[in-house]
Amino acid sequence: MGGKTEKKVTAAKTTAVKKSAPAAKKTAPAKVSAAKSTVSKTASSKTVSSKSAAVKATAVKSVKAKAAVKSAASEEKFSAWSNAKTVKKTKKELEAEKKAALKAASSAVESEKKLAAAKQIDPASQRAKKEVQDYGDDKIKHLDALEHIRLRSGMYIGRLGNGSNENDGIYVLIKEIIDNSIDEFIVGFGKQIDVSVQDGRVKVRDYGRGIPLGKVVDCVSQINTGAKYNDDVFQFSVGMNGVGTKAVNALSSYFRVVSVRDGQCTDAVFEKGKLVSQRTGALKNPQKNGTYFEFVPDEEIFGKYTFNMEFVEARMWNYAFLNPGLTLRLNGQEFKSDNGLLDLLNKELGSSKDKENLEPPLYDIGSYSGEHLKFAFSHVSGVNEIYFSFVNGQYTSDGGSHLNAFKEGFIKGIREFYGENFDIDDIRFGLRAAVLVKIKDPVFESQTKNKLGNTDIKQWIVAETQSGLDAWLHKNPTAAEKIKDKIKANEKYRTDLSKVKKEAKELDRKTSIRIDKLKDCHFHLQDGAKGENSMIFITEGQSASGTMTHSRNADYQAIFSLRGKPENMYGKRQSEIYKNAELYMLMKALGIEQTVEDLRYSKIVIATDADNDGFHIRNLLLTFFLGYFEELVMQHRIYILETPLFRCRNKKEKIYCYSEEERDEAQKKLGASCETTRFKGLGEISGAEFKDFIQPETIRLTPVEISQLKLIPKLLEFYMGKNTPERRAFIEKNLLTNDQIDA
Repeated sequence: MGGKTEKKVTAAKTTAVKKSAPAAKKTAPAKVSAAKSTVSKTASSKTVSSKSAAVKATAVKSVKAKAAVKSAASEEKFSAWSNAKTVKKTKKELEAEKKAALKAASSAVESEKKLAAAKQIDPASQRAKKEVQDYGDDKIKHLDALEHIRLRSGMYIGRLGNGSNENDGIYVLIKEIIDNSIDEFIVGFGKQIDVSVQDGRVKVRDYGRGIPLGKVVDCVSQINTGAKYNDDVFQFSVGMNGVGTKAVNALSSYFRVVSVRDGQCTDAVFEKGKLVSQRTGALKNPQKNGTYFEFVPDEEIFGKYTFNMEFVEARMWNYAFLNPGLTLRLNGQEFKSDNGLLDLLNKELGSSKDKENLEPPLYDIGSYSGEHLKFAFSHVSGVNEIYFSFVNGQYTSDGGSHLNAFKEGFIKGIREFYGENFDIDDIRFGLRAAVLVKIKDPVFESQTKNKLGNTDIKQWIVAETQSGLDAWLHKNPTAAEKIKDKIKANEKYRTDLSKVKKEAKELDRKTSIRIDKLKDCHFHLQDGAKGENSMIFITEGQSASGTMTHSRNADYQAIFSLRGKPENMYGKRQSEIYKNAELYMLMKALGIEQTVEDLRYSKIVIATDADNDGFHIRNLLLTFFLGYFEELVMQHRIYILETPLFRCRNKKEKIYCYSEEERDEAQKKLGASCETTRFKGLGEISGAEFKDFIQPETIRLTPVEISQLKLIPKLLEFYMGKNTPERRAFIEKNLLTNDQIDA
C-alpha cells in the first residue's frame, strides 16, 4: 500500500512540473489532501514516518518547481522589455530639456543667495559664536527680581517706545505709581495727588497712609511684597500682583521713595534697581502723611524719549472721572470731577445746546451708579459705537468680559422696557457709553491691563445693567421716547444698508473671486498669538507696493495698493462707500465689509509718499475711517508709516533721516564728503533699504489718536467739506513754496 502511494505522489509531482504555473497551483491542494489521507490510514509508526518524509520531500520539490516557473515568466517579461525600441527625441524636445535644466540650476543658485542673505540679517548671526561648555552647577544663573525686570521689561510694562504712543512704557511707569495713590483714595485716605512731569523727571505725592516705614525698601524692590494681597487693607485695588512699583524702580536710572507717617519718615534712593542710600528718622518740619515718589526712566532701556503732555493729561482726566471727589494737580493744572462718568461723556460728546457741536447727544446723558457698577450712555445721530471701559480705575482699551456683559445687559434692558425684540444693531448704532466695574480679584490678560478676562462676573453685570437701565428709562420718559425714535431710524438705515451690502456682494461675486491689489500675509488677527503683530500697509500705486512686496515679512505683513486717489467721502451716506469699487475692495481686504468685528489685521498702516499727493491721499483715507469706522481709530488700529526723508552717506557710513533736523545733524557728523539724497516717494527706496524701515525693531509708526470725540465732525468739515472763506484763509496762510516742499 505504501509503495503505491509513493508512486502516485511522484507521478503527481512530475505532472506538476510539466504543466504551467496556474495548473501547479490547482493540483497542490489535492496532493496535500492525498498525503493526509494516506498518513491517517497507516497503522505502523515506521510506515507513518516513512510516508511523512516522502510527503515533506514532495512539498519541497513542489515549491522549487513553482519558483522555477515564476523565474521563467520573469525572464521572459524582462527580455521583452529589453528588446523594446527607444524612440529618439526631437531637437525641440532636447532644447526644452536643456533650458529647463539651466533654469533649475539658476533657480537653485538664486535660492542659495537668498538664503545666505536671510541668514546675514539674523540678529543671532551677528554675535560671536561661543563654544558650548559643560552644563554644570556653576553654569546656572540666578537673577534677582529687578534684574529680571530689566532683562525682560516687555513682560512687565508691555512695550518700550519713545513716548510717541500713549501706551509706551514711560506712561505705564507713571500709571503704576499713580495707581498706588488711587488705591489709597479708594479706601478713603487722601483726596489729593500732586504730579509733576518736567525734563524727563516724574514726581508724585499723595496724602494717604504712607507705606509702613520698616517695609519701604521691600515694597519697592521685592517682587510679591506688599499689602495688595490683603483685602482687609485694599479691597478694590488696580495693582494686585505686587509688581508695578518694582518695575518702575528697576527701569529708572534714578528712583526715590519717601514715606511719611506721624512725624517719622523713611527715605530710600535707588539707581537701576540697586539701593544707594536709606535713612529713617523724625521730621524737622511737620508734614502730612503719605508717600512721595520721584523717578527718571532709564535711557538704557527706553532710549531717547519725550513725554507727550497730552497723553499725560488724558490719563489725569480719566483718574478724575473715575474717582469723583479726588483732585489731581499736574504741573499746577487741576483735574477734578464731581459727576464721574457723566462728566466723561459730557466732555467727549459736548452739549446738545452747543451750536458748533455737529454731532451732539440726542438726549440728556443717562447714568446709573451702583456700589460696584457704574455706567453712563447716550446716542448720537451717527452709527458708530464707542465705548470707554474701566476696571477698578484702570482703562481697558481692549474691553473684555465686563464690557461684553454690559452690552448684553443694555440690549436686554431696552427690549424689556419697550416689550419689543429689537435687532441688536438697531439698539447699539450710534451708542456712546462709559462703564466702570469694581471687582475684588481682576484678572487681566497682560501686565498692562488692557483687557479683562474674568468670566464669573457676567451674570451679575448683565442683571444689574438691565435693571439699572430699566429704572432710568421709567424715570426719564422724554429720553425714552427719543431712544425709541433712534431705534426706528436705525432699523430703516440698517435695512437700506443691508440691501446695498447684498448688491455689492453679489456684484463682487460675479466680477471677481479674489481681491485685486491685495498681497496677503499668512497670519491674521483671528489666528491668536500668531496674528497679534499682523498689519496691512495701504499704499499708493504699484511702484510703492512693489518695493514693499520685496521687503515685507509675508508671515504678518500684507499690502493693499490703491489705484489712485480715493473719492472724498465726507458727508456721504455709508451706503455710498459700498458703491465705490476702490473703497469696497479696501473694506473687503480688511474684512470689515459686513462688520468691524471681522477685522483681519491688528494694525492698519497708511503708507503714502511724503509729498502733496501723498498727504492728500492720507487725508482722504483718514476721512474714510473717521467717518464710517470711527471705532477702529478709538481701538488704536490706524497708524501712519514714517519713512525717511533723507539719506546721508559717505564711503564709511550711511544715515537715514526722518526730519530736516536729523539731516543737518547727519551732515555735520559725516563732514564735507557727505552725499545727501532726498526721497520723494516710496518707490525711490530700494527693496533692500526699505526692509530696514518695516522691521519690528526699526519700524516707525505714528498712531492716529483722538483727543475728544466731539472734535472729529468739526475737523472733517473744515478740512474735507465744502470750501469756505475760513479754509481759504487757512490755506493761504500755510501754503508752502516749492523750495520749502523740496527742502
